[in-house]
Amino acid sequence: MTTAALDHDDVGAVRAFNRRYTRLIGVLEEHLLDSDFSLTEARILFELAHSGPLGARALRTELGLDPGYLSRILARFESAGLVRRHRSESDARRQLVHLTDAGRAAADDLDRRSAHDIAELLAGHSAADRQRLRTAMRTIEELLDPATTASRANEVRLRSPRPGDYGWIIQRNAVLYAAEYGWDTEYEALVTKIVADFLAGHDPDTERAWIAEACGVAAGAVFCMRENDTTARLRLLLVEPSARGLGVGTALVEQCLRFAAEAGYQDMVLWTNDVLTAARRIYQRAGFELVDSRPHHSFGADLVGQTWRRGLR
Repeated sequence: MTTAALDHDDVGAVRAFNRRYTRLIGVLEEHLLDSDFSLTEARILFELAHSGPLGARALRTELGLDPGYLSRILARFESAGLVRRHRSESDARRQLVHLTDAGRAAADDLDRRSAHDIAELLAGHSAADRQRLRTAMRTIEELLDPATTASRANEVRLRSPRPGDYGWIIQRNAVLYAAEYGWDTEYEALVTKIVADFLAGHDPDTERAWIAEACGVAAGAVFCMRENDTTARLRLLLVEPSARGLGVGTALVEQCLRFAAEAGYQDMVLWTNDVLTAARRIYQRAGFELVDSRPHHSFGADLVGQTWRRGLR
């Protein structure tokens, strides 16, 4: 599509968002975060604090700055004792820039100010609204900067569920399986019962649940539940469509297996359906073996249920 073919409403909406958002977070002010630094100067300090020491050329490329402009800022920083420049020992042609103790203190102060301002910005919003915000920001990144999103493929973090997460697990299971496989509310009722039974009385030493986050957004979940004294059951593995291919499912299954082994179980079992091909590939890679397969009619569909098992010793 050419730029001429773009809808003026789309262009206008993005421009309006940019104006409102930059004003909201204060980047149009002369000094950022009530500090002595401009936005560009703060970006340089942040980059050196998190990635430095850096070559002047790399710093210029990463931040998209004019060479002369960057050189003038670095000269001011050097005069103020915030940075030090020297030639690389491995390549005398390459000039390295790194923060001094004073420069790192300035960067840390900016970081604290930024975190405080963002916390105040979010304080009046509920956890559900903050979740919506993270999802929306991730969507913007995925659409406008897919290369950056791809580079974060390894940023998968597992955590224990927080209040509201169990409801999210039920809701996302119901929505995704209805959309992708046409399953009816019988499946939602099953998921609700599994989650309710878990919440009603699980032993955290032998049963556990995890939420996976990718790029800071909830992207999946899984449960490890007690089958009997020697066998654990993996249940309700869920991976959001937007996070598929990031290793979320694999991370959740591996965590489940580690926990079950540490809890003293001898093997793990799970039940799935043959139409869930992506999940079955994850189970196979994790060492599960198919031990039983039977047709059934459930959730408004004709399915083939499968039992998979894996030893833990």
